[in-house]
Amino acid sequence: MTRRVVALVSGTVQGVGYRWFVRGRAEAADLAGSATNLPDGRVEVVLEGPGAAVAGVLADLDGPRAPGAVTRVDVRDEAARGAAGFTTA
Repeated sequence: MTRRVVALVSGTVQGVGYRWFVRGRAEAADLAGSATNLPDGRVEVVLEGPGAAVAGVLADLDGPRAPGAVTRVDVRDEAARGAAGFTTA
């Protein structure tokens, strides 16, 4: 079953390679989506693909290998959109 989530990641997550870390994890799991710096210092992560793979990458967002210092991850599910590829901005 395809799942799409949007995660807003708070903490020291800009300027530390966080988006590239997420991209690597997402691509390794064959997920589509994006990792985008927001003006308020958070990173917005969108993941779409098989539910188990999405859950695995979500668990890594504040895991011990995540760069920076994650203080909070707020996740919401959305309807799948058939996304392809992964982008960082």
